[in-house]
Amino acid sequence: MGDLKDRELIFVFTGPDGSGRKSVADSVGTTLGLSKVLSYATRKPRPGEVNGQDYHFITPELYDQLAAEGGFIESVTIRETHYGLRDKDIERNFQNKGCIYLILNPEGAEKLKQTYGEHVIRLFIYADRNTIETRQLAEGLTEEDVAMRLSHYEADMAYQLQCEHAFENYDLSHTVFDITNTLETYLKRNLEERD
Repeated sequence: MGDLKDRELIFVFTGPDGSGRKSVADSVGTTLGLSKVLSYATRKPRPGEVNGQDYHFITPELYDQLAAEGGFIESVTIRETHYGLRDKDIERNFQNKGCIYLILNPEGAEKLKQTYGEHVIRLFIYADRNTIETRQLAEGLTEEDVAMRLSHYEADMAYQLQCEHAFENYDLSHTVFDITNTLETYLKRNLEERD
């Protein structure tokens, strides 16, 4: 755990809930051919989410069993839902590709940075509070759910200063273009190191 080869990089997309980090991450990942590592969650899929594509949705009992076996490198509880990331999944994805990506909240991003150090490149995705509120209401969330998700907005925004890169996300294609260009510099660096 935490022992990666020089060329192996973990791109972590983070930022406030509702910032669009998932849409951005998946678009960038597809564009660059990166392998996605999924977290585990003990909640039901939200509208539009697919098991094995967005998360591994599992029961709380199975989560507890995996945790007891020391299976999670990172584990957080948010509003009674457990989220975890397994180091085995990271290692397996590195066997297929030299670089991988994940989508984590700031707490998870920080834990991964502490574990893998300079191999982790954090990409902070954000939008202003009103934009996020409008997006979440348009997705069909209740005002109560939106308020609960935005209750951590300021704390999440404060994490931006610790990340390697930050991108405003008001236009998905523009954001994806900027991030893709940024990550290309890391990927080219890795290709040069292989030669």
